[in-house]
Amino acid sequence: MNLFKNKIVLLVLAGILLAGFIWYSFLRDKGTTLLKTEDITAPTAVDSDIVSVLLQLRAVSLSGTIFTDPSFLTLKDFGSQIIPEPVGRVNPFAPLSGMSATTTVNQPKKPGGR
Repeated sequence: MNLFKNKIVLLVLAGILLAGFIWYSFLRDKGTTLLKTEDITAPTAVDSDIVSVLLQLRAVSLSGTIFTDPSFLTLKDFGSQIIPEPVGRVNPFAPLSGMSATTTVNQPKKPGGR
């Protein structure tokens, strides 16, 4: 009977300790905010730099006059020619001709048999 009472007291104390640990770990107010708030209405120097670059890009026109420019015509092509290669198989995962699709490599031997 005394052993049974000791087990109940120990279980109750363990439950209280477990509940206290859970509250301390998860449910207590940590007092810290995860989100940072700042004033986004005032433009900064970075914003004005981005705006000026975007305005410069908007002023760019894409006409074909660059291709008639003498400096463009003096450019040399140092590329190499790509030689056509034969095309491989339609399905690279299909079995090779002459091989059976059911052929397996290193089949384990059955115990007591050949």
